[in-house]
Amino acid sequence: MKRSLAIVMLVILALAIPASMVAQGSKAVPIVKPEMAGFSSDRLQNLGRVLQQEIDKGSYPGAVVLIARDGKIVHYQAYGFLDANKSKPMPKDARFRIASMTKPIIATSTMMMVEQGKFLLMDPISKYLPEFKSMTVEMKKADGSGYETVPAARPITIQDLLRHTSGFTYGGSLDASRTAAKAAYRKIEQVDGGITGDEMLKELANTPLVHQPGTTFEYGVSMDVMGLLLERVSGKPLDVLINEMVLTPLRMSETTFRLSRDKFGLVADPLDSEPLKNTAWWRSFPPYEDMTGYYLMGGAGLISTAADYFRFCQMILNGGQLDGVRLLSPKTVQLMLSNHIRVWLTLQLRLQAPVTATDWALRFAWILAWRSCRAVRERLIGPVQAEQHSSSIPRNAS
Repeated sequence: MKRSLAIVMLVILALAIPASMVAQGSKAVPIVKPEMAGFSSDRLQNLGRVLQQEIDKGSYPGAVVLIARDGKIVHYQAYGFLDANKSKPMPKDARFRIASMTKPIIATSTMMMVEQGKFLLMDPISKYLPEFKSMTVEMKKADGSGYETVPAARPITIQDLLRHTSGFTYGGSLDASRTAAKAAYRKIEQVDGGITGDEMLKELANTPLVHQPGTTFEYGVSMDVMGLLLERVSGKPLDVLINEMVLTPLRMSETTFRLSRDKFGLVADPLDSEPLKNTAWWRSFPPYEDMTGYYLMGGAGLISTAADYFRFCQMILNGGQLDGVRLLSPKTVQLMLSNHIRVWLTLQLRLQAPVTATDWALRFAWILAWRSCRAVRERLIGPVQAEQHSSSIPRNAS
């Protein structure tokens, strides 16, 4: 199941490239007059009015919006309420379960380790995770009468994890008839309770893939596997690793897998009317102070703030560096933002209408930040015009 809930909103629009004035950590964020960066103050006020209208309508309790161009922040504002009861004003430092926006941070750590020579993109994951040495694929029979299990045609590679062509999925995407696989994915996604990383890998390795590796884009738990692979290679827990590699260098002090109990009161909460809020899936989300018995989910587990995530976005836009600290080379960032699939993809993402996503590549979660403000965008510029394209990847593209 896709770990995203667009009811409480964290919206970050980081536009264009390098910066001379950027947020100094998450404590104080300098803001320039919008006209200095090519924006209209009046139009930004329109944005605020639309957000407030949606809050008043009950679309969501509140939002934090940060808009920047060329590293200059032109709008940083909190709207509405933090909680479902609408009793606490939304603070700018509200903590959001950022769901799949975790993925780019894990991808950045991955590419830093590629630069360090720890592994290659084309390495089979079984080189580091031997659980996946002999995979099977559950495919529809030619006559459509059901499914059959066949051997995987080739190993899953690290690149497959990054571009979601591994053959892994989310349980919510499986056909209702595939009860065994759906039950396995509930464990894999920790819907009904925690499991260790080793238990997750064993469960997933024993569950047939839904596609042959390298042939089809399928959004799923690939980045959770990537996080566990990083742990195996580095010998460090995932939270320690990304703190050392990404969060501390970028001064993202409010981004974490484990939220201390004194910060629980800053976590943004969806409205009680949100149907998913009363499900085991939602209750499986952080915040957790104690993660004992749970593996850290590289695809969905982080909590962050708008100011923190802005710093990460700006680092990518700057070609891999921020405030004199370089995490990635410009060439590596260019590689991450290039098309590794070679076809256009239609991403449903449970929207009312499909959206066109070009050059998905390693841009995993940028689309989710875009998606979060879909309602606002449509109010301002009209409905999204979308095209539909096949998600099947030619075999020679892998």
